[in-house]
Amino acid sequence: MTAADLVALRRDLHRHPEPAWREFYTTARIVDELETRDIDALYVGSEVLGDDRAGVPDEDERDAWRERAREAGAREDILNRLDGGQTGAVAVAERGEGPTVGLRVDIDALPITESDDDTHAPAAGGFRSENEGYMHACGHDAHATIGLGVLDAVLESDFEGTLKVFFQPGEERIVGGEPMANSGHLDDVDYLLAVHVGLDHPSGEVVAGIDGFLAVSQFAAEFTGSPAHAGARPEAGDNAMQAAATAIENLYGIPRHGDGPTRVNVGVIEGGTATNIVPERVRIEGEVRGETTELMEYMDTKAERVLESAAEMHGCTVERTPAGRAPSAESDPELRDLVSSVASETTGVTSVVENDHLGGSEDATFLMRRVQEQGGKAAYVGVGTDHPGGHHTETFDVDESSIGVGIDVLASAVVALGDRAA
Repeated sequence: MTAADLVALRRDLHRHPEPAWREFYTTARIVDELETRDIDALYVGSEVLGDDRAGVPDEDERDAWRERAREAGAREDILNRLDGGQTGAVAVAERGEGPTVGLRVDIDALPITESDDDTHAPAAGGFRSENEGYMHACGHDAHATIGLGVLDAVLESDFEGTLKVFFQPGEERIVGGEPMANSGHLDDVDYLLAVHVGLDHPSGEVVAGIDGFLAVSQFAAEFTGSPAHAGARPEAGDNAMQAAATAIENLYGIPRHGDGPTRVNVGVIEGGTATNIVPERVRIEGEVRGETTELMEYMDTKAERVLESAAEMHGCTVERTPAGRAPSAESDPELRDLVSSVASETTGVTSVVENDHLGGSEDATFLMRRVQEQGGKAAYVGVGTDHPGGHHTETFDVDESSIGVGIDVLASAVVALGDRAA
């Protein structure tokens, strides 16, 4: 693909953002491209995911997104392979004896309404989101494009070994990494690279290995009480809103841990029907994080106790449903050093940062740990890009020149890993 082709692909994906387990158009568009490549295997949908997917939307919602993808031009034969919202793909290129190298890129979008201001490049350039209320506000459209570009570059190189490119769904909800890690496709991977653009690093800067991923556990909790007239008989009701409010207050009061940083946040509260009715049902969504998986589990245990205690205090019940979850992980110094070395010799790279701390969470950690637990190496690479708005904001965009830089760095790293083993 030429640089113009890469930009056109990224913009097409940007116009069609899709959230977790609804990446129908995105997967179909990627498969369209992969089928034109000289690769040895292409796995799609259920072929790339293990069991126990979390956060799967109901059938009506999946069908609506599937129909939207069909109307946008997605091929029916590919959509049939994504039944049940089992999205994503894995491309495999075998090029002789050598190591198996994996590259993980994520493909999903966020529930954010994109800016329509004419100072926002996608709006001005005609590639603003066509799925209103959803947006590629974290660069996953660029990630998918980088994945295809790296595959092309490696196919044109003298790489010796096997390359697997993982197009992973559901990162934003922290639900896609675990089933992909459990699919079996990681079991022979010797080296794994994951990539993210931006992360507050400018265009031209490359972070060779990102550490400091916070382990995360997300949840939904629904409090159920009993309704009553709020004026005439308030004592006859069991107030689910009070239970939820108590839970929220006490979640933020969980004692921090001496072994490292922890986090808690409640980001959604929904419920109630009218000002004169004691609320019968209230639902909240929240998350806890920790510097290590153990610290996250400490917070998770405390959070569960808080939810149950708040419900009991107000005569309600609570049903807690686990959602996304991801462990912590570290980039291996050996692989980080190799990425640093090739990046320092790559045109367009103006500075190399050896390592940095993300300060957030990522379910690429499931894939990284899967490889590391089997004796392999993994690194999470940052490709700087100037973005006018912060990640997860309505004005986020990427400097499209950084796509080529990311491709060159990652493809060079893949080739170098093959040379090392030769």
